[in-house]
Amino acid sequence: MANIITGVRMVLSFALLFCPAFSPTFFALYIAAGITDVLDGAAARKTGTVSEFGSRLDTIADIVFTAVCLIKLLPVLDVPVWLRIWIAVIAFIKAANIAAGFIRQKGFVSVHSVMNKVTGALLFLFPLTLSFTDLRCSAVVVCAAATAAAVHEGYLIRAKTTA
Repeated sequence: MANIITGVRMVLSFALLFCPAFSPTFFALYIAAGITDVLDGAAARKTGTVSEFGSRLDTIADIVFTAVCLIKLLPVLDVPVWLRIWIAVIAFIKAANIAAGFIRQKGFVSVHSVMNKVTGALLFLFPLTLSFTDLRCSAVVVCAAATAAAVHEGYLIRAKTTA
């Protein structure tokens, strides 16, 4: 059941590609995808079906959702160059973490740390706050958390722990 919910998040993420950014349909699909992100882990724990496959699928669904949101939102937002560079640095650190996981632990490593969960929550809330907060201020908070989470994730992978 949990993996089906995660699959629904991936379908919802791809559906976002066909909606105008910030439209009511976009927000409905966006919020539904966010809800599935919370529900899949809860369903797995409640049914005792937590698995390595489910953890990996969840990570892949998170990456797809984030990538789709970046594809949809970056072109319509006035994102300063310094912020685009910061986002690229975070993406590079995350990619390096994935590579380090393959090299060190001989496989795909999913890190579901508290830092990653906090970053995910902040990232999810970000588009919902743009109507009443300055993009640069909100982005600094999200990017600072994402940077700390990515560095922490790299430490956990290199220490062969996946908190």
